[in-house]
Amino acid sequence: MSKPVVAVVGRPNVGKSTLFNALAGSRISIVEDTPGVTRDRIYADVSWLNYAFTLIDTGGIEPESKDIILAQMREQAETAIMTADVILFLTDVRQGLVDADFKVADMLRRSGRPVLLIVNKVDSFEKFMPDVYEFYNLGLGDPIPISAAGKLGIGDMLDEVVKHFPGAAGEEEEDERPKIAVIGKPNAGKSSIVNRLLGEDRVIVSPIAGTTRDAIDTTVTRNGQEYVFIDTAGLRRKSKVKEELERYSIIRTVTAVERCDVAVLVIDAEEGVTEQDAKIAGIAHERGKGMIIAVNKWDLIEKDNHTMKEFTEKIWEKLSYMPYAELIFLSAKTGQRLPKLFDMIDAVIANCALRVQTGVLNEILTEAMAMKQPPSDKGKRLRIYYITQVSVKPPTFVMFINDKNLTHFSYTRYIENQIRTTFGFRGTPIKFIYRERKEK
Repeated sequence: MSKPVVAVVGRPNVGKSTLFNALAGSRISIVEDTPGVTRDRIYADVSWLNYAFTLIDTGGIEPESKDIILAQMREQAETAIMTADVILFLTDVRQGLVDADFKVADMLRRSGRPVLLIVNKVDSFEKFMPDVYEFYNLGLGDPIPISAAGKLGIGDMLDEVVKHFPGAAGEEEEDERPKIAVIGKPNAGKSSIVNRLLGEDRVIVSPIAGTTRDAIDTTVTRNGQEYVFIDTAGLRRKSKVKEELERYSIIRTVTAVERCDVAVLVIDAEEGVTEQDAKIAGIAHERGKGMIIAVNKWDLIEKDNHTMKEFTEKIWEKLSYMPYAELIFLSAKTGQRLPKLFDMIDAVIANCALRVQTGVLNEILTEAMAMKQPPSDKGKRLRIYYITQVSVKPPTFVMFINDKNLTHFSYTRYIENQIRTTFGFRGTPIKFIYRERKEK
């Protein structure tokens, strides 16, 4: 089941970043030094009790003038309304209620989304509770007092958050249809691909970057099988600031990727593969989703015998951390190779759910270790006793070993390559977990 999304909205200096970091904890800093994996402090994976969710900081407000703040607050609220399952509207007990709070509260109230009114900087409940009651005037229900800096009231707030998660009461049935998120930079041709697959103009297409207004779910039927395509939105308004455009496209990508089985990264052939493409692909890679790279507008490229080879090399140079991804060159405009995209999606979905028998895995492991010995350190050698597959989507393997300190990523990569040589697993990442088993 996809993780719910919780968005934080609020004026400058009300403590959004403090709350974000308090909830995200150490998870916010990505330890794995993988090129292209996004380091933007926009989203984080958070868990509370038995619930896991994605926290999004809609942020990005720079206090220049009151009018600009209000316009950006509106844009923040719109983003939250479109992408989040629960919205945290953060206010500041010390600044009190201001005009912008009322206007944003009005938007959020009309959205129909669950909104929790959070009053921050309540460092002492005894001292500040009379001031908290003022926030009832916003008409958003009971204000929840917290101190993000002092981590007071956070647990009570999270208890309220999880009550609003879809399916929290078990009322929602899981949709078993394959879900494909079409991700990429604005104007790479994401909507055009979905429209071409659908055979009708359901998604607004325009040469202006960011005309798609929301993450739109479209059902496409092929050979009796239904597929749900999630077309990730561009921007509601074209932002003057490049960073803002990137921020919002990343927020929308995160929410779409959370729900998908396979992500199709659309790259504009005329522009080539960019840093922003690598960031967006990194979101799907981190979350262990099936991956297809679709180079669109291939009909517009002048070609010779080396064009495709050179383009392919540039892609793998930029996206070196995901060599498992499938690659296809196509054109949404002419329909070139689009039927092949469906075949690729089917294959990747099958690979993400592939299970390998334990006996066969251990045969591969024994053979691999005979060809190349595990690493050693100070005279002590890594011993791998046993390997078994514990889950799918992505395929996850547990290796029982003598000492975690002796493991090395290069040997893990070697074992992964041996498994891929036998079973393919094209288009899906593979995860390895080490468990120490003490020698008798």
